[in-house]
Parts: sequence; structure tokens; C-alpha cells
Amino acid sequence: MRDILLGREPADYDVATAATPDEVMAIFPRTFAVGAQFGVVLVPTPDDAATIEVATFRSDGLYSDGRHPDEVRFTKSAEEDVRRRDFTINGLLLDPLDGDKVLDFVGGLKDIAAQCIRTIGAPAQRFGEDKLRMLRAVRFAARFGYAIVPETMRAIQSLAAQIHQVSKERVRDELTKMLTEGKARRAFELLNESGLLHQVLPEVKRYQGVEQPPQFHPEGDVWTHTLMMLEGLDGVSPTLAWAVLLHDVGKPPTFRRAPDRIRFDNHADIGARMAASIGQRLRMSNDDIEQIVSIVAQHMKFPELPKMRESTLKRFLRQPRFDEHLEMHRLDCLGSHRDLTLYELARQKLAELPEEQIRPKPLVTGDDLIAAGYQPGPAFKEMLLELEDAQLEGAITTREEALEMAKKKWPVNSG
Repeated sequence: MRDILLGREPADYDVATAATPDEVMAIFPRTFAVGAQFGVVLVPTPDDAATIEVATFRSDGLYSDGRHPDEVRFTKSAEEDVRRRDFTINGLLLDPLDGDKVLDFVGGLKDIAAQCIRTIGAPAQRFGEDKLRMLRAVRFAARFGYAIVPETMRAIQSLAAQIHQVSKERVRDELTKMLTEGKARRAFELLNESGLLHQVLPEVKRYQGVEQPPQFHPEGDVWTHTLMMLEGLDGVSPTLAWAVLLHDVGKPPTFRRAPDRIRFDNHADIGARMAASIGQRLRMSNDDIEQIVSIVAQHMKFPELPKMRESTLKRFLRQPRFDEHLEMHRLDCLGSHRDLTLYELARQKLAELPEEQIRPKPLVTGDDLIAAGYQPGPAFKEMLLELEDAQLEGAITTREEALEMAKKKWPVNSG
């Protein structure tokens, strides 16, 4: 109902009803009772294009685990059902049998008009029932450009430390939505204001007050730089969004005021290790962690582009999902000195180099070296790497030339 009133396309449609789960399952030919104990039944549409969540009106008992009610009582009252929900803007119902009448028992219409996020009932009680609601308050406020009303914000600040009762997966999913819904900067400003940032991402909280060399970062400290980059995120992948957030995570622990300027020695490599640790803590997939770590580790390689050897350049450009590395660099530049020279150079090189030159088929394989008389062993990797270097540089172009190079550099009797 909320998204319809805001003129947004709803992500999905949920049905609330006085019918019990058993009655719902008796009505439809196919159902999935995934949450029947909580009154939730999934009903696929006839064409299987979507699944509708049908929830029975209910009232909840205590939430001992800070996530699920200890007991659920089904009710015939829509108002009683709404009053257990999280925020007023999410407590609106549409009655299709009464001329699409909007049912508002909690002041949701007023709060939409006032553009504010307010809990239904006492904030401490609502957040006590499910601590994740604190993160959801931040996300909704950022997403819609709303303010969190003072009473609700004070409750979040008071209870922020209890967010650790929420599973890492649920925290990760909320943070990922904040990063990818197009309002990432505002979301992280609110996370900071609410006290939640220190709890869920203390490494990012440490960005604040970490100075940077003004000749490269006239915008200010690491926190300001990161916020400016987050502001540029729009319709990006989760891995790129997380990499933007964490690309300078290695700066606070490596800050050094040298005689010439502020330095962050080896911060990309240290940041990559920290990003991996954060990804593991938040239960990210191995594939996502690998991509995020790669972007963080490689983001300082762009200044080396003009002097890279041909083989190094081609390996750099052929990294998996290089478009994310490239967009990361563009945002990095726009969030600091705004010089896009290296970004444009990388795009130029990509346009000039055909795919078969960046990823050529190897001229020789390990089997070829064995056939040439070499004994398999650890040296094979180094040999094949150097032969590929020569191929990428254009020094060798045929299998015969590759084997000849191998024989000259690594005589068979010493292999």
C-alpha cells in the first residue's frame, strides 16, 4: 500500500486476511505453508510468475529471542494485526472489496504526508520485538528521503548495541539494500547518527577524522571521501557497492604522517585482508568476497597504467568483471580530485585491444612441456607464466617459438 501511495511500483503484493492458514490452503489448489505457524501461506499465481504471501490477521506474544514471537494468536481484526507491525507507513491496508479504500489505524497517511519514519506504538517495544527493525528504520528513511522522528531515533540510539542479537545474514542483507537502493550516502549518515554504524561496521566508523593528503584528496577525511563515493552509487551490483564502501578500509590502520605528506603504506593490500574478514563475518558468499577483495586490492593499480608492460596491462584488463574495477576507479576520482585521465586511458586500452589479444589461447601447455622432456614440478607454473608473458608482449606467436624459448631459458637436462 505504501509504495502505491508514493507512486512507486511495488516489489511484491502481500495479502492480509481473517482466513486461517487452513482455510487459505483449502481455497487455492497449490500453496506452500512455509510459515503457517505464524499465519503465513505462499500462493503461486496460475502462471507461476509470482508468489503471493497470504498472512492471517494475528496478534503476537512476547519476543524472547528478539526475532520471533513466542506465541501467535489469530484474530479477525485487521486493526489488531496492524498494531503489531513495525512502522506507521508500513501499517496501511487496501480493501479491494470497498472501492480500494485505504485502512489506516495508525496514522500512516499522516506520516507519509509529513515524510517521517515512526514506529507503531512505543519504539522500545517495537525494536525489542525485532532488533533488525532499527536497521530497517534507517533504510526506509534513506530510501524515501524521510526523517526518523526524534522518539524513534532516540530509541535506536539507546538500543543500538542490541543489534548483535540479529543474525549476521539479516544484517548483511539490510546493509546491502542500503548500498544498492540509490540512497547509500544518506543511509550511512543515518547509521552513523543512530549509533548503529559503530556496532555493525566499526571499521567504517574509524574512517572519521582520518586525514588525507590534500593534493590528492581536497574533499577531506576518509569518511567524507567515502560518503561522496556512496552518493554516486546508483543501480550497481552488491559487490561493487561493498567494494566502494570498503576500498579505503586499510587507511585508518596504516595512517602515517611522513615528512613530505600523509601516507597510507600498503593500505590496499591490508584493506583487502580486512575486507575479506568483514565479508566472512557477514556471511557473504565466497564468490562475493573474492570479487570485493579483488577490487579493494587492485584499486591503487590504475596510476600504474601508463607505465605497465603490455603483459601486465592485459592481465589487469582481463580481470573478472573488470567493469566493476573501472567504475570503482571512476567513483574514486569523482569523490576526490575529479581527474578522470586514467579512467579514460583504461577505457581506451579496452577499446583498442581485441579480446583475443587480452585472453589469447596459450601457445603451450604443461602437457607440451612434458612431451618436450621436462619433469612436472613447481617450476612449471613459473615457466608457463613467463611464456605467457612473452606471448602477451608479442615476442612469441607460435607453439614452436614458445618451445624454442623454453629450451633456451630452461635446458631440458636442468628441468
